[in-house]
Amino acid sequence: MLKESVRSIAKEYYNTVVGYRRHLHRHPELSFKEYETSAFIRNRLDELDIPWQVMAETGVVALIQGGFPSDNVVALRADIDALPITEKNATSYVSLNDGVMHACGHDVHTASLLGAAYILQKLKSKFSGTVKLIFQPGEERLPGGASLMINEGVLTNPTPMAIIGQHITPSLPRGKIAICPGKFMASMDELYVTVKGRGGHGAQPQLNIDPVVITAHIITALQQIVSRKAHPGSPTVLSFGKLKADGFINVIPDEVYLEGTFRAMDEKWREQAHQDMIKMATGIAESMGGSCDFKIVKGYPFLYNNESLANELRDAAIQYLGESNVEETGIWMASEDFAYYSQETDSLFYLLGARQENEHADATLHSPYLDVNETALEYGMGLMAYLALKKLGN
Repeated sequence: MLKESVRSIAKEYYNTVVGYRRHLHRHPELSFKEYETSAFIRNRLDELDIPWQVMAETGVVALIQGGFPSDNVVALRADIDALPITEKNATSYVSLNDGVMHACGHDVHTASLLGAAYILQKLKSKFSGTVKLIFQPGEERLPGGASLMINEGVLTNPTPMAIIGQHITPSLPRGKIAICPGKFMASMDELYVTVKGRGGHGAQPQLNIDPVVITAHIITALQQIVSRKAHPGSPTVLSFGKLKADGFINVIPDEVYLEGTFRAMDEKWREQAHQDMIKMATGIAESMGGSCDFKIVKGYPFLYNNESLANELRDAAIQYLGESNVEETGIWMASEDFAYYSQETDSLFYLLGARQENEHADATLHSPYLDVNETALEYGMGLMAYLALKKLGN
């Protein structure tokens, strides 16, 4: 009966939620600047007569209380920010904000949670407990909106016994989800490295201290942190995506600048790797006559799906979607600030299939061509509502 009720309301509200998603997609806003997005969410909650409060300046937290007394509380979370990417799609709902795009599906997450809010509000006289809705800013940028909202008390008054989040994936068709019990997503640290030498004429290297050559040695040697320092059973990634050596064909520069990322699944190893990277890079630079300033900005922790909760809600998801539509997935070395919630309370973060079958079906997250199959919204909003109700014991 519960499943049929949720499905029916999701189907009824589907076109409205598609409209929400398209509005959000047309009007994306960058991390911590989601003022219009926040206002849009609050207006929709007002229409549903759901009380809300603002947290972390642009975040919105709302409560739906069931009609029967219960201390049980479940939180549902969606992130609301977009990315600094210029969209290259030609849809009717293409981004109208130059250089800003919902290229990671946060428009789908937000619209789905608004849809779940509609379902839960319509059913509130029939369930016990409380559902807390968390519309969170700044997932794409450190320090992460999750950490700010936690510091402001989003996991208190009332305190949820579990929090559930979803993330679209273009690797799965709509109607399917994927769950990974236990460790799921990696920690993330930003690396900023400046290698200094002494520049000069490229034809007289003996008179210079070449920071380009030093940097090449550092980049190559640091991969030994992964291949020879990390435990083979502990996934680790070290990548440099930016290198700036502002010289010329015959000009050796004074310094080289690097930016990269370090990702891991173990906090003790993460801290050790930080020390090892700094020691190795500075040692190489000094041994070659230069110097190295190695700055690490610590980002999100690893994301852990409580295994008991994951198994419990996987069974509920099978009830709602069917067994063939609930898959198990492995560790994903991307990072997510939902990880902060997972360090505080029982959490489940799963992947929602949303592949758009068009000429850009292979577009990945963060691609300027990313689009979604909007029928995923019906599954996204319905499943979130259903999982919350099942966890509340309804």
